[in-house]
Amino acid sequence: MTPHGRRDIAGAPLVDRPGGTQSIQRAVAVLRILATAREAGLGLTDISKQAELTRPTTHRILSVLISEGIVERRQGSQRYLIGEQVSLLALSRRTRDHLLDIVNPHLQAAVGELGDTGFLTRIVGLETVCIARQLGSYPSQALTWDVGERRPLGVSNAGIAILSGMQTDAAREVITTNRSRFPRYGLSTEAIFREVAMARSKGFANRAISLIPGASPVSVTIRSSDGVARGALTITPTGRRRSPQHTEEIVACLRRHATAVELELNNTATLPPQRQ
Repeated sequence: MTPHGRRDIAGAPLVDRPGGTQSIQRAVAVLRILATAREAGLGLTDISKQAELTRPTTHRILSVLISEGIVERRQGSQRYLIGEQVSLLALSRRTRDHLLDIVNPHLQAAVGELGDTGFLTRIVGLETVCIARQLGSYPSQALTWDVGERRPLGVSNAGIAILSGMQTDAAREVITTNRSRFPRYGLSTEAIFREVAMARSKGFANRAISLIPGASPVSVTIRSSDGVARGALTITPTGRRRSPQHTEEIVACLRRHATAVELELNNTATLPPQRQ
């Protein structure tokens, strides 16, 4: 039996189950970790630490995933990354993200009003994924995210906003589960707890020091009709544009659009199903 409270990187409990289900859970956890590294990839030690698995176990999982084309090892190095089979498998599904459809017009409007680059980030398990980016008109732009980029919840400013919109106990559990992943970004669990508490008290997240030098992101939570944090809208001015007045302007704009998005989500949730 596994130790009490043992969980995978998505927060699901790791328990002994018949048919190798635990091995599948661990393999999926490894894939999620590799997804956050994108083209840079990760070494065996980093993967095993973040997955909280032994090196031999991690190596066995990677070997199987490599044989299936799901993971690749970069030629001439010991770094692993997501394999081409993943993108090919994804081609089988073309369903659009409902949240993206609703948010896109609001993201474009906010960026047009403020002139700085905007992002839509959504929560997926214990991670945040950038699903939209809109460039602003101001000559200098802070491009802190690429579409498709993943980061553990708590690492990005958007992640802080999302955590601040969650129940305190739920946010604490997410941060605690992700704790082994934060050192890679130069962050501590204690600092993230403080940032979440501050964002909760202010109603928005605004990191003093961004992961990307020169950026000063401001993020506001988007909630579903039942009050669950679904994602965050972010505007990222450069440091030169940062001022208390501009921050207030951004927050007011983002709150207005987030409220409109939440209203549309609520209206969509209450619509009766259409007949086929």
